[in-house]
Amino acid sequence: MPHTEEQNTTLLFRTINLASHNSLQLDEDHSQDPPLLIGEATGLLNEEQYEKVFLFLLCALHVSNITAIIGNSLNIAVFVKLGFSEPSNISLTALAVSDLTGVLLSFSADVIFMLDYEGSNLPFNAINVAFLTSCGLWAFLNRTVAWITAFISFERCLCILVPLKVKRLVTPKRTLLAMLIIGTLTICPYFFSCFRYKLVWIFSQDLNATILDVARVDDKYIILIQKIIFVICGVLQPVLAFLCVIVCTFFLVVHLRKVSTWRKSVTSATVQCGDNSGENAETSQSVTQNRLPSKEDRLVRMVVVIAVIFVVSFTPTCLMLLFAALVDEFSLFGVYKRMYMVCGLSTFLTQSLSGSVNILIYYTMASKFRSALRQLLRLDCEDQKK
Repeated sequence: MPHTEEQNTTLLFRTINLASHNSLQLDEDHSQDPPLLIGEATGLLNEEQYEKVFLFLLCALHVSNITAIIGNSLNIAVFVKLGFSEPSNISLTALAVSDLTGVLLSFSADVIFMLDYEGSNLPFNAINVAFLTSCGLWAFLNRTVAWITAFISFERCLCILVPLKVKRLVTPKRTLLAMLIIGTLTICPYFFSCFRYKLVWIFSQDLNATILDVARVDDKYIILIQKIIFVICGVLQPVLAFLCVIVCTFFLVVHLRKVSTWRKSVTSATVQCGDNSGENAETSQSVTQNRLPSKEDRLVRMVVVIAVIFVVSFTPTCLMLLFAALVDEFSLFGVYKRMYMVCGLSTFLTQSLSGSVNILIYYTMASKFRSALRQLLRLDCEDQKK
């Protein structure tokens, strides 16, 4: 039975634990249309479980976002200080900028959800507006991060496959152009997907005020465009980037193992040669040099660590996207809305944690980055004073 306008507006939630009862309208003149939520089933989580899990994820995400904002801001400052003569600095800066932008969007959504949970009288439908704006753009930025990581991994593979030609193939200008192309192809479709929704003003009897809400536009051409964008940008893009990172990472790991085996064999041969000739001093120096990784090997190791962390953190996102593509009810407007939102916040958290640890990787594995960061934070000056 279709709902009246009064019944629909009473379904607008005041807190997160009432989010699954929300019902959207196209406008006030369409009050006789069926509600967009398919039934009032709550999916796999009851109200109490949903509230506890959601609150825990919100708190964890809040802390992680603050850490990621600080870490990525320092990353950008250090790479600017180092300059962009090296292509790797450009791609790593683009990765930090994408991570920082995504974390800021995640942080804004997190704050909105927290305020709504605490019962603040927000002048808009927190869940729907936040998911359309902050969360929607964040999802597309995730594709940007994925493809930048894939580019960094592929660039390291080229350094191994064609070491003599890589400097001509991967120049700073071409790397910058690649970053701009990746950003354009991954983010621009977001603005086309927004045509599926519109912002409307509706009256809330709970608040006794007019609030801003989100309504879906039931136009068959717009729906078709959104489905195409979802398949290409929501499923194919991230999954292909994910597979590309896995393949490149596997290749780099195999290369590192070969290099490690070769170094051990060289070290063993050098030791035997040194024992026979009695040149212990020269042997010791040669062994030390062979055990120390070169600059390129250290960079490969760092890229492998970044890629592995990306694979681990991006796996939940890929699984969620595939499940959303296979199950129609697993969406913001479906029966499994609560589970969808919990999974969405979980992916927010894993991506935020991934962006938080990059600064630790750079500091541990890149000597130039470590030196520049210590200068930026004036840690060397404090050490000298001590």
